[in-house]
Amino acid sequence: MARSGGGIISTVRATRAASAEQLYRLSEPRLHALMSEGVTTVEIKSGYGLDLDTELKQLRTARRLAQHNPVNIVTSCLAAHALPPEYDGRPDEYIDLICEQILPAVAREQLADAVDMFCETIGFSVDQCQRVIDAAKKLDLPVKVHAEQLARTGATAMAAKAGALSVDHIEYISDADVLAMAESGTVAVLLPGAFYTLHETQVPPVEKLRGAGVCMALSTDLNPGSCPIASLRLMMNMGCNLFGLTPAEALAGVTRSAARALGLCCSRGVLRPGLRADMVLWPMDTPDLLAYEVGALKPAQIFLGGRDVTAG
Repeated sequence: MARSGGGIISTVRATRAASAEQLYRLSEPRLHALMSEGVTTVEIKSGYGLDLDTELKQLRTARRLAQHNPVNIVTSCLAAHALPPEYDGRPDEYIDLICEQILPAVAREQLADAVDMFCETIGFSVDQCQRVIDAAKKLDLPVKVHAEQLARTGATAMAAKAGALSVDHIEYISDADVLAMAESGTVAVLLPGAFYTLHETQVPPVEKLRGAGVCMALSTDLNPGSCPIASLRLMMNMGCNLFGLTPAEALAGVTRSAARALGLCCSRGVLRPGLRADMVLWPMDTPDLLAYEVGALKPAQIFLGGRDVTAG
């Protein structure tokens, strides 16, 4: 579908045509859906503009959402998501645009908290993504990588060597990749919703990640093409049922491991004196029910930085 001009490129056309106000109005209900389940920190990625103006438009919209909603929002510039049609057959020139124009402009406006990239057979090569990593580091921006979703490319080893915050998907990582992640502290972000939506069959090596002590985070990967699911609790359930996580691992995956994947483990993700008091109180007897029952219960109270932000 991607190679025929659908998928990401289809969304790019719609995103380029939308105004900033339209993007805001479309985004806010999805953000509210996540917040209604007790989510207090959300990562928003760009990557559906693939040109300077639209990438900036997306990231500015994300910052605006943070100003008008009781939730923490961190942003990632995912300009290296797909090759835009106007650069067909010239991927290195598009990487030039990212490194020389898009990332510097994003950094000047302080619009991104990290830089992401899609290193895949239908995305960009290891060498091309290494250039993006090098450019991000010059701008003091942390990096993360979409890695080994469709095939093994060597992206995880590259990400670990670069000290990436996280690698996402990783269905096709090798034993050596697992060890590299363990040594670097790079977080494995598991995305069972995309696995489910795309009818994938290759499961991430959870047992090997667990044995090596690699932190495993869970995310919705909410996006128009491969995972139109705005429920983090459903991801907890899928993480257990599809990937073999324990309920305790699923809970850690959306709290302390998720904070680590965003570079925020020093400020949130656990209940501890001195950290942000982002807390959710649930009307249930045991925490394993968070991953077991989906849709039956809503949070009793949500606290953001110690302030009650429970919806009326």
